[in-house]
Amino acid sequence: MKFKLLLAFSFWMLVMAVSCNKDDISFDAPSQELSFSKDTVFCDTVYHQVRSETYAVKVYNNEDKDILIPRIHLQKGATSLYKINVDGKPGYDFKDVPLRKKDSLYIFVEIAPEATGPEAIAEDKILFQSPVGQQQVVLFSVVQDAEFFIKTPSNPNIITSDATWNNNKAKIIYGDLTIDQNVILNIQQGTKVYFHKNSGMKVLSGATLNINGTLANNVTLRGDRNDPAYDTIPKNWNSIKMEAGSTLNMNYARLFGGTKGLEMKQTNANISNSFIHTFQEYGIYAVASTITAKNLVMNNCGESAVGIFKGGTHNFTHCTIANYSDLLHSYNRNGILAANEWTNASGVKEYGALIFNLRNSIVYSDRDNSVNFEQTPPNLFNFTIQNCLIKYSGTSEAGFDFNTSPGVIQSLKNLDPLFVNYFAAQMNLRVKQNSPAIGKGSTTVAATVPTDIANVSRTSNPTVGAYQYF
Repeated sequence: MKFKLLLAFSFWMLVMAVSCNKDDISFDAPSQELSFSKDTVFCDTVYHQVRSETYAVKVYNNEDKDILIPRIHLQKGATSLYKINVDGKPGYDFKDVPLRKKDSLYIFVEIAPEATGPEAIAEDKILFQSPVGQQQVVLFSVVQDAEFFIKTPSNPNIITSDATWNNNKAKIIYGDLTIDQNVILNIQQGTKVYFHKNSGMKVLSGATLNINGTLANNVTLRGDRNDPAYDTIPKNWNSIKMEAGSTLNMNYARLFGGTKGLEMKQTNANISNSFIHTFQEYGIYAVASTITAKNLVMNNCGESAVGIFKGGTHNFTHCTIANYSDLLHSYNRNGILAANEWTNASGVKEYGALIFNLRNSIVYSDRDNSVNFEQTPPNLFNFTIQNCLIKYSGTSEAGFDFNTSPGVIQSLKNLDPLFVNYFAAQMNLRVKQNSPAIGKGSTTVAATVPTDIANVSRTSNPTVGAYQYF
């Protein structure tokens, strides 16, 4: 009995203590300005009626007293495109928000906009009002109108007749989008194509994909997460898969951030003035295909920037193929890997004829060899490396002898090309003024690609790679 009375007494003492502590808390008006983790929230590019990810702002009370913030609200109120959540409560206008001394609270921000044109700016402010004055955090985003291609059990998401995409709306792809047999899809200058996670494009036999960018208005193909963190990481989407007998014509395109970039099987591809970078496995994965590439810039691919398998005919002229990556450091990170041997379904080895020509180009990385050949048998593997600058360590690793092979013509090895910046976050694969690549190109080869990727003439004193130094 005494134990029960003691237990009851202790309980009520605890309740009273808590009650007293709560009653003792007093909140005063702020006498100093608040501070914030950021003064501007960039929500990056968002699409018509698609909710953005959630961004956070931290609000700090630096005073030695508990305060009540008289008012926190969106400047545009209920009409704002933005939504905020203050310390766990959603809304657009909050009164008398408590904040303990030396403590902080979170404000979460997101936007689900209505587009009023191809591209517009959405801006608002979170206002903080107190006796000290008004403070603000700016909210900013680019809003794009969008057209959606969504694969569902009832919608196979197939383009069944010739179509043209232009830049009046971004194209958002959920699941695989398929271009049907013998259908032509034209993607015009300035168009932005965004792939959701685990999404991609399939181009069936006989179909043609024409990507028609310009120097001023590239075509962009990437994942649909536009915030800066996703610009430099791979595997945000799958690939563009070109089936046997399909055709790709790509000019002035930016393709990045997936698992494989161009995944080609017996494809005829013409690639010019384009950027392919930041893929988990391969930027270009080509099986028994025919590729002509000019003024191509590549970097930051896990297995290889270019992977060539089962032979084919491949001509790369004035290309800059680098492979540097901290994120993918554990992968092979070849520049170019070419092989003409494979094992068929019956376990029997087969060999395909392979023609590979690399001219006036740079292939470089932080690995021992940037070019690796698997020649089996050698008489079916014909290559030319002419007026190039490559990273090379030895015959056994690379599969060819740089010093004695008749296929290596007036080329340089192991001379740092001195890129301006090879990290993907700030990628600029132009060369510096003291680069060994300057003036080392063949003028005959340069005449076949007379302007560089930035439309600068290279007909005299050509720099090897996609950029002419001037």
